[in-house]
Amino acid sequence: MPIRSSRRRRAWAALLVTAVMVVACGKGATIAPRKAEPAYAGPLDAGVVRTAMGSVRGQVASDYRLFQSIPYAAPPVGPLRWQLPRPAARWPGMLDATKAGPQCMQDTGPNPRVGKPTSENCLTLNIWTPARGQHNEKRPVMVWIHGGGFVNGSGDIYHARWLAARGHIVVVTINYRLGALGFLAHPSLGLPGYLGNYGLADQQAALRWVRDNIAAFGGDPQRVTVFGESAGATSVLALLASPAADGLFGRAIAQSPALPLIADGDLRARRAEEFLNELGVGVADVKGLPQRQLRRAAGQVQLRSIASTPVLGYGLTYGGDLLPRHPIAAARDGTINRLPLIVGTNSHEASMFAWSRQPMLPTTPALIDEYFERAAPDARARVLAAYPGYPRRRAVIAVGSDVMFGGPTWAFADAYSAIAPTYAYRFDHVGVILRALGLGATHGSEIVHVHHTYGSYLGRLIHPLGRRVQPAVGRRMQRAWLDFAAAAPSEDWPRYEVPRRASRVIKSTRDVVVDDPDQERREAWAGQY
Repeated sequence: MPIRSSRRRRAWAALLVTAVMVVACGKGATIAPRKAEPAYAGPLDAGVVRTAMGSVRGQVASDYRLFQSIPYAAPPVGPLRWQLPRPAARWPGMLDATKAGPQCMQDTGPNPRVGKPTSENCLTLNIWTPARGQHNEKRPVMVWIHGGGFVNGSGDIYHARWLAARGHIVVVTINYRLGALGFLAHPSLGLPGYLGNYGLADQQAALRWVRDNIAAFGGDPQRVTVFGESAGATSVLALLASPAADGLFGRAIAQSPALPLIADGDLRARRAEEFLNELGVGVADVKGLPQRQLRRAAGQVQLRSIASTPVLGYGLTYGGDLLPRHPIAAARDGTINRLPLIVGTNSHEASMFAWSRQPMLPTTPALIDEYFERAAPDARARVLAAYPGYPRRRAVIAVGSDVMFGGPTWAFADAYSAIAPTYAYRFDHVGVILRALGLGATHGSEIVHVHHTYGSYLGRLIHPLGRRVQPAVGRRMQRAWLDFAAAAPSEDWPRYEVPRRASRVIKSTRDVVVDDPDQERREAWAGQY
């Protein structure tokens, strides 16, 4: 149905951008279907699993089992603030895993529409399995790391029913510390050498829990794939570059990684000083402050940080024990875990940010000029020459997309593919609504297809008929991800290798292999990362 008026078009765009940001940027609303699944009339103990930490009872539906809010580490509260995660204690009796727990503290705070409180006691994970089958089966395991710029988001908002049931796999979604509590890199706070990467340490603690306990849920600890989007994908590449993550997983999928969110220790230390100044306290007193006060100060620092795009106030820091090298540098010098990897971006990553007018990406000519003046003044003319029609809107959005996503992802893929099996993609599919609104394949729009959540709020907006007529692109994309996790990549997806750079371009009706599909833009950014 055509959208005739510009007012209606703007209203639809605002609604859809908000929905996409909920999922891609982790703003706190669920993407699970509204209707609850009917109870599975099976054995009374079908929802009970015995782990090394104790017994746990979850939900059992017609085609999946769900275990929510299982603690994988001790609550990082009190003296454990800004410390590496400690092992979780065994729980007495039966752990009730039928309800979601709180999200980690984040800038948005509690979301009254969905009743999701925030808490520092949030180091939990959720497990989805097929409803039927033997507990001792050894299925592939996929561990999802949510996005949200390292300041927002939750593993609880992602519904993995279709991945688990249709793929006959085990899916785990995790929470990890965010914002100042997860990534504050003050040299006198926490442990020397870790540079504030507490959220990354949480992710590794969750993976260790999966290694030690997932067999009880029918998962194979020897076939674990980590996958994530945006900040989650950035975390995936950081896990590859972290010596402490060696052996915790065997495959990786990075959807739209934002590698500029990883900064050096000097920048993160300056942000940490700004945070303390905002609070008006010293390092010795910050551990005792209430969560609300920390959240308010963190939000103020984040707002100021956005003005110096593309590095946000909080995020991963390289140069310490947990992440010695930036992932691009680690791939280039070979100091990285060499595992099979899928990595790619969407064709219109920045369109969502342009519509919402967020300054965190340069999506106007003025912001682009500021970016080059600050980051690479001598490269401006050369880079912009690769964008025909600049400064028209389409070209401006393409530049903003490549600053955060395209340029650094191409650089990483070139380096990593020289030492490990690499499969690259570009997601081009645009449904009728996204096309009518001029958003294209925007940031996060592929998540619905990977998780197959066409009955979700976002899924219904992107594909109104998706619940009845599921888009073929979703079936193809989910199948490709599942085959990769099962160590059986598609024969028609060639490895990405220099100089050919064969990439899978995911279109609405079919996927095609294209050699170096963004060659001119890739070459323009080659010297910047």
